[in-house]
Formats: sequence, structure tokens, C-alpha cells
Amino acid sequence: MQNLAGKRQSLYLLALAELFAMALWFSASAVIPQLTTAWSLTGAEKSWLTMSVQIGFVVGALASAVLNLADRVSARVLFTVSALLGSSFNALIALSVNDIGPALILRFLTGITLAGVYPPGMKLMATWCKEDRGFGIGLLVGALTIGSASPHLLNVIPELTGSASVPNWRLVLFLASALALVSAIISLVFVREGPYLGKAAQFNWRLAGKAFSDKAVRLANFGYLGHMWELYAMWAWTPLFLLASYENAGLSTVSARLAGFSVIAVGGLGSLLAGKLADNLGRTRITMISLVISGSVALIVGFFFSSPLLLTILCLIWGFAVVADSAQFSTAVSELSDPRYVGTALTMQTSMGFLLTLFTIRMIPPLEQWLGWQYAFMILALGPMFGFLSMWRLRRLPEASKMASGNK
Repeated sequence: MQNLAGKRQSLYLLALAELFAMALWFSASAVIPQLTTAWSLTGAEKSWLTMSVQIGFVVGALASAVLNLADRVSARVLFTVSALLGSSFNALIALSVNDIGPALILRFLTGITLAGVYPPGMKLMATWCKEDRGFGIGLLVGALTIGSASPHLLNVIPELTGSASVPNWRLVLFLASALALVSAIISLVFVREGPYLGKAAQFNWRLAGKAFSDKAVRLANFGYLGHMWELYAMWAWTPLFLLASYENAGLSTVSARLAGFSVIAVGGLGSLLAGKLADNLGRTRITMISLVISGSVALIVGFFFSSPLLLTILCLIWGFAVVADSAQFSTAVSELSDPRYVGTALTMQTSMGFLLTLFTIRMIPPLEQWLGWQYAFMILALGPMFGFLSMWRLRRLPEASKMASGNK
């Protein structure tokens, strides 16, 4: 009988640490309007503020996967050190940067550190969960989602305090960095590995290639790639899409930013609910339903630009569904992979997914300029379509019985 004493406390503290650390991710993206004024940013430079983090994450995740770091080094230590370094790099932008060039370098370094937070966080959660692993990783991804949304909420503070001058973008970055520092403290003092922790693995760089060589793992990763094609482009540009809609209708920017925060943060509830349902109804079933909903919204959301209220409602549905399936792809990989190298498998999965996001994040601004908001998001529906077909194929394999205690 495994010792699960303190499980609930450990799960919630780990989720809280993940939430605070992920405030770093969109901390610069959230203040793009202010930075555009301060630094005269071009459309490409706006994209690079988000893409630099994604590139850093991919570099860090690939290096970690090849070196099997997530399975050879204590996940708690890796999480703590990474959150601390990420906080430092992000704070340096607020302290001393006055130009896009140094900001991109520091955001790249921040992205590298986040590769030491997200996959190790999933591995830590998996050490506490077995039959309820979908719920556990769903809780973690839900926390990640709210944390990713938090800079949009932090961005409201200067306006609510009546000091919404351009330099207050620095305050948003400072606050996000402070949250990441708290995350490192929580991880160091309170977080520990659970009873399902496997033995430390031997170094084997070939294990990184298992993401494609094993058919069941490959299909789970293909589902994840279809999901990621849509997710981060939606998260990066929907808040600015809402801001443009609200300003076009003469509504306040505070309302628009609160809407942008809510649209991303509601995905935390979606991730948690989907995790609970997937443990009982099956991973493939829940991911396929989520992909159909989010892909359908991507096709039509642009046509509601002139109706901010309806647009916000539709975007809330989109935000709920677009990340609901995310944890289940990761959970599936953790269930289908060699238990000794779960950390490597998860790190490889995330590195591939975030590499793909570079294309769709960069793609939306020129599409918006060329076609308008009405059609800019429609291309994102291709990802859910591919993901749906991949999970349907996985569902038909005998290996699918390894997931969710036999629930496909």
C-alpha cells in the first residue's frame, strides 16, 4: 500500500507554485500596447515578445529531453531553481531594459527556465496520482492556465489606481517576477515527490526519440500537436482581439483587459473538469469533444468583432474548451511511456508542441492585416481537426486500454 499521507496538501501547493511561476509567460505580452507606445514596436516585434519565450522553452525542453534531466535530477530541485532564475531574468527587464533587443534576450532566457517548471511540475504531479492522474495533471494545467492569464489581470492595476502611465508596464513585470519568486519558495519548502516516484534513470539520449517510434505515444503526441497549433496563438492574440473590439465599440480598456484575463483563466476550470471526466469516461473521448468545440469556435469567432458582449461570451466558451484537453494528452503520454522516463517523454512532448506554436503565433498578425479579424483565426481550426483524427486512431489501438484504468 502506497503512502499517500499529505497528498491533497502536496497537490494543491504544487498547483499554487505552478500558477505563480507561469505568471512569467505572458508578462511581456500583456503589456504590448504600452510597450508599443514606449518602444515604437512593429508588428513583427510584437510577435517576437511572445515567440522569444516559446523559443527559449523549446531550447530548454529539448536540452532537458536529450539529457534526461527531468528523470535524472530531482524534479523539485529543478522546479525551484528554474522558477528562481525565471523570476530574475524577467525582473531585469523591468529594472534596466529600455529597448526591444535586450528584452528579447531576457525573454528567451525566461523561456528556457520555464522548461524547468512545466514538465517537471507534471512529473511531480504524476508521482502523487495513479488512477486519478487525469485529475492531478488537469489540476496542474488548470493552475498553469490561470497563471498564464494573470498578467492581464495585473495589467489592470495601474489603471485602477489612477496611474496608468506608460512606464507602469514595469510594474506588471515586477509583480509577475515576484509571483515566480514566491513559487520558488513554495517549491523549496513545501513541495515533495509522491510515492509513485520511479527510480532515477540512467542517461540514454535515444529515449527522446520514443515520442515518434512508439505508435501509441506518437498518436497521443499528434493529438497534442493539433491542440498546440491552436492554443498559444489563441492565448496570445485573443486579449488584443478583445481590446480592439471593445475600443471599436467605445468601451473601456479596463473592461477589455478583464475580459482578456477571464477568457484565458476560465480554461483552468475547463482543464480541471476535463481531468475529472477523463479519468471516468476516457482520455480520447474527452479530448475529441474538446477539440470539436474549440475548433468550431475558431471558425466563427471573428465574425462577432462588432458585438463585444457576444464576442466575450463566445471567447469564454473558446477559452474553456481550448485548454480542457491539454492535460489529457500529457496524461496519456505518461501512461503509455516507459515509467522510468516519464519526465523525458513529457519534456519531449512539450518541446515539440511549443516549437509548433512559433508558426501560429507569428501567423495571426499578418492574417489580421490582410483579411481582418473576421478570418484571422479560422486557420487555427486545422489543428483541432488533425488532433481529433489522431485521437480517434489512438482510441482504436489495444494500447489505449493502458489509459485511465482501461477507459479509452
